[in-house]
Amino acid sequence: MSTLTPSTIATTRSTRAELRRLRAWPAVWITLGAWLALSLMFGYLFNYLAYRTGDTSFADENATRAEQLASLLPNAVPEVILQGMPMFGGALMMVLGALVAGNGYGWGTWKTLFSQGVPRVPAVLGSVAALTALVVSTLLVTVAFDVGLSLLITLTEGQDVVWPSTGAVAEALGTGFLVLEMWAVLGFLLGTLARGPALSVGLGLVWALVVENLLRGVGQLLGWVESLTELLPGTAAGSLVGAVVGADGEQTPGVLDLLPADRAALTVGTYIVLAVLVSIVLVRRRDVS
Repeated sequence: MSTLTPSTIATTRSTRAELRRLRAWPAVWITLGAWLALSLMFGYLFNYLAYRTGDTSFADENATRAEQLASLLPNAVPEVILQGMPMFGGALMMVLGALVAGNGYGWGTWKTLFSQGVPRVPAVLGSVAALTALVVSTLLVTVAFDVGLSLLITLTEGQDVVWPSTGAVAEALGTGFLVLEMWAVLGFLLGTLARGPALSVGLGLVWALVVENLLRGVGQLLGWVESLTELLPGTAAGSLVGAVVGADGEQTPGVLDLLPADRAALTVGTYIVLAVLVSIVLVRRRDVS
């Protein structure tokens, strides 16, 4: 006899339905392709060209050619994966989360479901669970993609294959999941607030790529603004990644050293929980028409 509650069954069904929709949705594949393209260019292509030509204008100016090559080999994959996540990966996940929630209103999906008696909370939880599965899939595909690129460079340059430690890989995966999941559910919250994809995507991108950077710049002049920036999601995500890979000035956009790792992780986790809870409250209390 099944011990699953009706709420659990409804959540599971909602998750499966949402996963089927996401798999058939071109925006998902375009977003994943864009992220892999960014990972290729900024993680490997430009750095490899700098190594081959001896040009340090793009790579670290203080790095030797041996250090440049080492950053492209399999042992460095955990750091390469994380470096682009605070800004580029986070922005793309926020866009995807906003589209997942916003299109539910724009296409009338939520209205149709709720008018047929589908419980609201399981529907939202199922949608968030499907979004989380997409985040995990993106992370695993990124790992496989970067490992393949690093192996190609290793064979091309005639280097020995040295794999990263299990601990380093686990730390990178855990950190990457927290960062991408936070931005994804914050995008989901924006899509719920705006009840549409266009405004939520625009607001999310402006905030992630512009507003937080401006506030951190002003924070260098005003103490109270600096204290405020320590509570922002971008600061927490960047500091969490910076604690793992090491923040080096402004070399890597979005990677920071403003918060200790434990505080950054707590802040990121808090944003994840709050974003999901607020989304549930909004869907329960508001009219979806």
